[in-house]
Amino acid sequence: MLPKQNPIAECDAEAGTYRPRVNRNRCEAKAACIAACPCQVFEVRRIADQDFRALSILGRLKSRVHGRRTAYTPHVQACKACGLCVTACPEHAITLELASPSARSGTDE
Repeated sequence: MLPKQNPIAECDAEAGTYRPRVNRNRCEAKAACIAACPCQVFEVRRIADQDFRALSILGRLKSRVHGRRTAYTPHVQACKACGLCVTACPEHAITLELASPSARSGTDE
């Protein structure tokens, strides 16, 4: 039997080079991203009013059904782009994208 490898060790990206983006219209707050992420990038909490207002009508309905909860990335700078969150999300609500230069330097909001 092969030893279990650390997924972070297999990531080629420097922390903060890529960032996970959560599509809140799709997210159902099932927290699979939290369980999958070895870098502890995610948290699931009540959706901010501003984010809720930005949802589509269907997204607002889904959000209400799921207790107005969604995934956020408060520790996005720790992301090493292993992609485990992307594959774990049952709603396919997470994508990885190249972080902006200001985000990589820590000046992005």
